[in-house]
Amino acid sequence: MRPLKHGYTNHTVGDGAVMEKTYEGPAAERRLRREHALLTRLQGRLPVPPVRGSTAATLTLGFMSGAPGQELLDSGRPEAVLASCGELLRRIHETPPDVLPAAALGTDKVLVHGDFGPNNVLVDPDTFEVTAVVDWEFAHLGDPVEDLAWCEWIVRTHHPGRGHALGHFFGAYGGEVPPWPVRRTAMLTRCEALRQFCDRWEPGGPGVRLWQARAAATADWRE
Repeated sequence: MRPLKHGYTNHTVGDGAVMEKTYEGPAAERRLRREHALLTRLQGRLPVPPVRGSTAATLTLGFMSGAPGQELLDSGRPEAVLASCGELLRRIHETPPDVLPAAALGTDKVLVHGDFGPNNVLVDPDTFEVTAVVDWEFAHLGDPVEDLAWCEWIVRTHHPGRGHALGHFFGAYGGEVPPWPVRRTAMLTRCEALRQFCDRWEPGGPGVRLWQARAAATADWRE
């Protein structure tokens, strides 16, 4: 087993056949249970890794082919990567909400990934089809703009030279794009949630300061 790239919150290792994800931080066991349940229920509906085993702290997942979307985004084809992300996000939001444990019946909310962006998808480097969506631990029922805005935030923050391709993301998702004030509010809400997450983990620590700075930068953005 060797450490995998692009892991931020949790400790992930893999050997090319399986990946072991050890959950860290606040509510780690609850986040593990949520992701375990969702991955089990989403098999055959969406491209997600198969569950191979679990303990109270670690989830073992089967290997999925593909290259990290964030790497392909910077390799010269951002339009294709973001279009594939948009198509896949539409499928996520069209998934019946009862895949979530204890989902409310008759809800007008959709299945929200909670951390959606090219950072959490694997993409076939030849066809640009999404081969897997990972990291479902923050999934919940909510408004589609949460995922739409967060994917935009990921691109604007970590791939600022690729922002021009976001139109392909929204176009592939389909429908009317939520207005900029609504998208920015969703971004700021997520930044605050992550600040609170870091504050529960290490009160006043560097993670808290990082998300305060990111929220301030986001508040100054213009469409």
